[in-house]
Parts: sequence; C-alpha cells; structure tokens
Amino acid sequence: MTGEKTAFTGADIFDGTVFHRNGSLLCEDGRVLGIVPVADVPAEARVIRSEGGILAPGYVDLQVNGGGGRMFNDAPSLETLEKMAQAHASIGATSILPTLITDTPGHTELAIRAVQDAVQAGVPGIAGLHMEGPHLAVTRKGAHDANLIRQMETFDLDQLINAAARLPVLKITLAPESASNAQIRQLTDAGILVSLGHTDSGFEACREAVDAGARCVTHLFNAQSQLGNREPGVVGAAIRLGELSAGLIADGIHVHPGSMAIALGAKQGPGRVFLVSDAMATAGTDLARFTLNGREIRREANRLTLADGTLAGAHLDLTTAIRNLVELCGTPLETALAMATSVPAHIIGKDGTIGTLAPGARCDMVMLSGDLKLVSVFQAGVKLTTVSTT
Repeated sequence: MTGEKTAFTGADIFDGTVFHRNGSLLCEDGRVLGIVPVADVPAEARVIRSEGGILAPGYVDLQVNGGGGRMFNDAPSLETLEKMAQAHASIGATSILPTLITDTPGHTELAIRAVQDAVQAGVPGIAGLHMEGPHLAVTRKGAHDANLIRQMETFDLDQLINAAARLPVLKITLAPESASNAQIRQLTDAGILVSLGHTDSGFEACREAVDAGARCVTHLFNAQSQLGNREPGVVGAAIRLGELSAGLIADGIHVHPGSMAIALGAKQGPGRVFLVSDAMATAGTDLARFTLNGREIRREANRLTLADGTLAGAHLDLTTAIRNLVELCGTPLETALAMATSVPAHIIGKDGTIGTLAPGARCDMVMLSGDLKLVSVFQAGVKLTTVSTT
C-alpha cells in the first residue's frame, strides 16, 4: 500500500454506464477513488495525461475458450490460465471466465481445480469458470464433440454444486434436453449461473427453465432454435423473456448485423444483451491453426472453422465487437461499451468491483482512440507493456 494517487486526465471517461466529460479519474493502490473535475485533482497526484480518446473500464468477457496460443481444454492448468489471462488483458479483457468446452468428467475436475488454483494465486483477470457443456443437445453440437455430449447425472450435479462452493463464479451452459428443471433449480440454488445453449428447445421449454432459475442464453442466434412464426424458439425466448440475458458474438460472421440490431431493439428487460468473444487459442496471436479435442481448427481472416466449415469459436476482441455494434448496427456508444463492461459484470454478480469505474472498483481500464481502436490497457492502475490488436 503506497498511498500514491494517480489522476487520468484528457480523455472522456465512461464509468460503465455514462460518460463524464472534462473530468479526471483518481486511483489509489489499484482502486478507483472517483471521478472529479480537473481543477480538483490533488496537487500530490501523479498525472497521466492523454490527448482525447475514451477511458473506459476493462472489458469483462464471460466466454473465453483460449488465448495466447493455448486452449483451456488442451491443458486445464494454472499455467494455461496465466497465459490466457495475459493474452486477453493485452486485447482489453481484464476480467475473463475461462471456458471449458464439452469434455470428459476428469477434464471437468481438472478445469475446476485449475481455476480454483488461479484464484487462490491471485492471477489477474481470472473471475471464475464457464462450463460450456457437456450437457447439450447433439442436434446443436456446433464444434463440440458429439461423443462427449451426455445427459446430466447425479455425479455431474454433485460435482458442479461442489465446484460452486470453491469458485467465485460458476457459469454453466446446458440444454434443457439434457438436464431436468429440477436439476436446473438445484444448480441455481447453489449460486450457479445457468445459461441455455446448444439446444433445440422451444419457447415453452425455455420458459420452464427460466422458472427453474436459468438466467442466460449462450451466443444468441448460434447453436439454438431460431425465431419462427409459430415457434419462437430459444432466440424468441432470449428476446422476449425479461429474466434472460444473452451473450452476443458481434463479429459480423456469427450473426448478421441486421439480426443483431433487431435483437437489441426488441430485447425485453431487465435482462440485457452483452458481448462475448467466444475466443479460441488465436486470441492475442497470429496463429493460423490449432487443435481442439484432436480436431484441427483453421483461421482464415477472422473466421475459425473445422475442416467441414463448421464455425468453431471466434477470433474476436471486444474492442472490435464494440466498433461493429456502433458502425454496423447504429448502437449508441454508451450502450455498446456497457455491453462489454458493466452488463456482464452485473450478470455474474460483480457490480461495483469490475466493469465499472465507480469508487472502490478495481482500476482496470482501457484507453480507446476516437475511432474506437485500443491504445492501452491498465490492470490495477498499472499500464501493460504489451497491447495487441491481433
């Protein structure tokens, strides 16, 4: 604890909800003190001045499969999480949920232990764990291995409830076809965030899952039943049911900009749409290919696919996702920024600590240029030496 105050001035400050013009952000010992008029900056404060641009909270990404050349599934370990966290911080995501894609029960336990170890070791940026599968619908498997998808059993339920007691955040993507509403209720009662995904369920099945406690939908529009005239499907449920929030991969590949704009305009609250990267090993690197469960995934431009052309995650950073919403969908900048910061932080119960520049929050920040390009990243008030736009 040094007690040294730092003032960030010269940029428009987005606090996670609204903009503050002509203000300064004060930080001390890695925490936000507040936003004050420039004239009220303490004389003893170290001043970091920028020429315009936007200072915003570091991004909160709830779906991160890999990064820095590593896939969490390949080696669910403390070392892998350190590499992933560093890679994502370099592209602005200062808080992430490492995501384990459908795998074996043994790998599931390794992932839980790895995240527990990372949290105990204080690895910057590891906010918890997202388990995407294995309790999904084979008909909507996407890039998941069909041989590993299965029904939720008592063992699985017990393992997840036990994990929830050991981790700060546990998010689970499941299909109602592979888990009962009674199981969903038990999971949510244990403090687990249940998200519906990789499912062919209809609107009423989703409503029943919501009544049991489900509160999220994974990568809206992708690997789920679509909105139809007689059956609204998962997409319709995500938009219509106010209890549900939904992640969105805004790369312009997974979802057409027109569909993104329609969903944002029609979404019923209080649930919100938020941004996710669904990032793979390529995040923060120039990798052209890697493997997942023994299958090669290829990168062409920013599209990641299996050999048969099936989309397999994304090569996307949240700065690009924000810019896409603003430029392709006409989304207000405040809304787009909130979708990458305060909204996902709220969904995992971390209001006031991450995804915001409110007093007491961790001083994790991104500096953006006026044309919405990433300029610099700060974690706990310290500027990172490496920032990637790859």
